[in-house]
Amino acid sequence: MFTRLLWKLLRASRGRLVVALVALVSGAAVISALLNLQFDIERKLTQEFRTLGANLVIAPSHEAQSIGSGADSPALMDQAAVLSQLEKMRTQQVVAAAPYLYIIAQVKTKPVIVAGTWLGEAIKLAPTWKIAGSRVASREDVTSCLVGRNVAQRLKLAPGAQLELNYLGRTARMTVAGIVDAGGAEDNQVLVNLRVTQELAGLTGQIGLVQLSINGTPKTITAYAQRLATALPSFEVRPIRQVTEAEGELLSRIRLLILSMVLLILVLTGLCVLATMAALAMERREDVGLMKTLGGSIRRIVGLFLAEVGVLGAVGGFAGCIAGITLSHWMGQRVFGTAISTRWEIFPLTVALMVGAALAGALPLRRLGNVKPAVILRGE
Repeated sequence: MFTRLLWKLLRASRGRLVVALVALVSGAAVISALLNLQFDIERKLTQEFRTLGANLVIAPSHEAQSIGSGADSPALMDQAAVLSQLEKMRTQQVVAAAPYLYIIAQVKTKPVIVAGTWLGEAIKLAPTWKIAGSRVASREDVTSCLVGRNVAQRLKLAPGAQLELNYLGRTARMTVAGIVDAGGAEDNQVLVNLRVTQELAGLTGQIGLVQLSINGTPKTITAYAQRLATALPSFEVRPIRQVTEAEGELLSRIRLLILSMVLLILVLTGLCVLATMAALAMERREDVGLMKTLGGSIRRIVGLFLAEVGVLGAVGGFAGCIAGITLSHWMGQRVFGTAISTRWEIFPLTVALMVGAALAGALPLRRLGNVKPAVILRGE
């Protein structure tokens, strides 16, 4: 009986209920899109920040730097000690890790900064590099190098050109594989195989620092840095604050914005349902009076109307959630260039929020319990 009455109520006021249903579907679509974006924004934002380069550095300790500053050469680290420990702790979070050794060599009597590294890993650290020519991926290639665009312009170099590096009476002849446009310090450097720089400087097995790109939130990066610092107590392990802090601050602001928008849309949806239900309550005063005359209890009558509103909220929430998933995919393509992954947990969450907003907007229906049957039957 209850189900039959509920079905007749839904059919009897289709005009006004459609207005409330449209408001619920619209609100659910936007809310589900924002919630889907909220659940996946951390992964997408992390991917975007990884294109900025390294976010963790292993360097000599302050004591070693102080000792090195008083000598002819800066403080260095033992390559085997650092990289062996780093290899043991390497997880899926580590996108790339590249050791570096810097020297200032001579090319045609002109000084240039030479960065010895693993070129394949260095390119992974900064995937936004634009390289004219070919890449150098092999760690065994000691004859090819990459040249920053400013150095290439100053020395008039192009891919395939020969380059001779001179340092402390030692010489290394290289072939320019590609010209790097990095938009940073690399534009003023010559990037060569780490072993080439070590042989030029006579520092076999020595490195100046290690740069890492760690995938994850700022907390994840900090936690990994702490574990690495425990494993390498003789060295300094520190996150690059400009990257990690900017990522954490931006993530917090986006989450706050999404939460504020969800709350605002819930309020507006509830107000729209409230206006519709206020008009509907005036129309149903006679029905309520007749129900009371026939012996219907206030609890069952109000429960019947609230069930009607709850059904509207569930239907509107589910239909809007389907549209919201499509909307979130479109937003992902426009903002991040890739689709946002569908998070199925937003379906029950969105439906629950819409049912709650609909019930909150149905407050005028509760006043129907105060209707006096005698007054209604007299036509007053």
